[in-house]
Amino acid sequence: MRVPVICGPTGSGKSAFAAELALRLGGEVIAADCMTVYRGADIGTAKPTKAEMRGVPHHMIDVVSPNEPYSVADYERAALPLCNALRAAGKVPIVCGGTGFYIRSILFARTNGGAGADAAIRKKYEAYAAERGNAALHALLAAVDAESAAKLHPNDVKRVIRALEIYDLTGQKKSAQQDGDVPRFPYFAAAFDYPRQELYARIDARVDAMLGAGLVDEVERLLKDGVPPNSQCMQGIGYKEVVQYLKNEITHSTMRNIIQQNSRNYAKRQLTFFKKLPGIVWLDPNDTTNLEKCVKAVWEK
Repeated sequence: MRVPVICGPTGSGKSAFAAELALRLGGEVIAADCMTVYRGADIGTAKPTKAEMRGVPHHMIDVVSPNEPYSVADYERAALPLCNALRAAGKVPIVCGGTGFYIRSILFARTNGGAGADAAIRKKYEAYAAERGNAALHALLAAVDAESAAKLHPNDVKRVIRALEIYDLTGQKKSAQQDGDVPRFPYFAAAFDYPRQELYARIDARVDAMLGAGLVDEVERLLKDGVPPNSQCMQGIGYKEVVQYLKNEITHSTMRNIIQQNSRNYAKRQLTFFKKLPGIVWLDPNDTTNLEKCVKAVWEK
């Protein structure tokens, strides 16, 4: 069995397709999205509703308070054992989402050039991140290994620390060492290949739908519940712009336009990221046989 991964840019219809695939396979969905992990952040994250889940068990949604930070390492610690448990039980885990670092954390282990490990070094950098923040830790890496830093998200604390650990142990940059991704299990990845302008139109329409569904009210409620405006949750696209609007820093129409533009820019970055995912298949969104193709791919050796 190969683990299906339904990925790609925001607004491309991943969630609905993953639920349909799960119904066909008797599987369960593991969400891979850095915003749907937050409880109470529903509208701005396009979190699937109960109806949209269609009775399929969905995991890694609503797993953390919106007051708390959440890293790639946190996600890997929770999602990877879940994926393995489903496989061991003979069920098909369907990984679905647009956060590439989350998806890669499940799919791949890193060889890291064969460098050793040092618990004291790791604890030192973990304490540094806890005290000064993930961005400050990432800046340390950028100062000694800019190439590795450019490839890692600041919230990917585990791998940022690993790169710093390699530098401290060997005196060499991680980017200069021979390492690579080792697949943890067989998988196949699929994403919808929309023409760029059609994708952007879908994104713009979705932003309008979110605003119509009460995104501003959702952000107001989160703020009243004590979620700091500078929290990690509130840095998500849609949330940070609404905070600006609520502070009277921008108008409603400007807020709408900025959310749409930022969402389109994010989709472009997602496309660049997923094009590098080994073995990814780009599906024609108008092809009525996509579901059958993915079902068949699960059982291919």
